[in-house]
Amino acid sequence: MVNIVWLLMMVFGIIVAAANGNIEVITKAALDGANDAVKISISLIAIITFWLGIMKLAEEAGLVRALAWLVRPLMRFLFPSVPKDHPAMGAIVMNLSANILGLGNAATPMGLIAMRELQKLNRDSDTASEAMCTFLGLNTSCITLIPTTIIGIRLLYGSADPTDIVGPTIMATAFSMSVAIVVDRLLRLVYSGRR
Repeated sequence: MVNIVWLLMMVFGIIVAAANGNIEVITKAALDGANDAVKISISLIAIITFWLGIMKLAEEAGLVRALAWLVRPLMRFLFPSVPKDHPAMGAIVMNLSANILGLGNAATPMGLIAMRELQKLNRDSDTASEAMCTFLGLNTSCITLIPTTIIGIRLLYGSADPTDIVGPTIMATAFSMSVAIVVDRLLRLVYSGRR
């Protein structure tokens, strides 16, 4: 559905530009956008590589295991159907850690691993389990303490204070994560009553 919306917006933009005799604007915007995307991507590689390295060091040093132990009570509350030593828990913790550091792209591989491991626990392979739904909600709305990627983009574009986004980001993501957890619990109650 989103693809259709984007396609319609692009077609509408091309039609309006052609009707106004400004079709060259479309070509220039497409080339400029592609150029900017490549520059930003290459610049962000250093930031993402740095934080991935930090996460790998944390994993090798046992900090991820320690973090998993610290958040175990919360994980047991959020994912009661997942056994405590199941590989899905480690992948979930790693994914949430990357999201907390604002590394959405770096969180994706761990998110995919977590979903694959949660699918192994799923009794109905055609329907997402409660744990899968909870994880998707947390992954989408996870609190971000250090919005690394956004700070990097603000640095690239010459922001006077690239870190002034930290406070609002923490507040907004804390609120969104709280809402996700509450809605997840409410929907569990609603749908468990229908079975």
